[in-house]
Amino acid sequence: MGLNSPITIGRIDYANAWPLFHQLEERLDRNGFEVIKRVPSELNRLLQTGELDLSAISSFSYGQNANDYVLLPELSVGSVGNVNSILLFMKEPIARKRPETIAVTTTSATSVNLLKIMMTLHFECNPEYVPAAPDLGKMLETSDAALIIGDPAIQASWQDQGLYVLDLGQLWNAWTGLGMTYAVVAARREVALIDPESVNKVYKALKASKEYNKVNLGPLIDQACLQLGGVSTYWEMYFHSLQFDFGSKLQEGLKLYFDYSKQLGLLSNDVKLTFFEDQSAQ
Repeated sequence: MGLNSPITIGRIDYANAWPLFHQLEERLDRNGFEVIKRVPSELNRLLQTGELDLSAISSFSYGQNANDYVLLPELSVGSVGNVNSILLFMKEPIARKRPETIAVTTTSATSVNLLKIMMTLHFECNPEYVPAAPDLGKMLETSDAALIIGDPAIQASWQDQGLYVLDLGQLWNAWTGLGMTYAVVAARREVALIDPESVNKVYKALKASKEYNKVNLGPLIDQACLQLGGVSTYWEMYFHSLQFDFGSKLQEGLKLYFDYSKQLGLLSNDVKLTFFEDQSAQ
């Protein structure tokens, strides 16, 4: 598979990725680059098939395809503690009763496997996982618990439904002492080899967008209130709870996640984090 023309870039269609991608298109030549918005599971598929050249993807998808991808440094969606948008809704508290069936989102891979790791190794139970669209009411009609991610998880968390809610970011941090990286930005290895200049342009534009948005959250907060509801104080807390720099604590947490995934047979191979090298820095 070769390059697409224009270069295609995948953007996660959830608020948690806005600080990476807001104003990205203004920083790129629109004739040479195209940004495509999808949920993570769809971006995972499109990058794997070569329909995208570069994309934000589920961290787990990188683990599945690490030999074919290179990571863009200092770019990710993660948290050290609460993530606030990867939530397990339960009918009963887990300390009282382990769930026997869990409806799980079909929109991501990282969170579902993170849940499987913690259920197996931390809570020492083996529930049945039932893939389902992210509709909390329907999910709980036939399951003891439901895992929802992204904007639907946030909106569900605002409703007082008498449910018990676990934040997977907080659970992971309390269990391991580490952060968790839910999404990374990766380029197809062949694209990085054939056209490193274009990958570098996208990389620099993403870094510039990230740095700008971290200190100029106002427009993102306003957009979230308008598009998704809620109040500005919630969204300010939400964006500040996320980390986008893929620092050492997040990398360490992701490596442990991959190790556990291999241990449980969720991944077939060991995973090495391989990074794209910024050509202009050499």
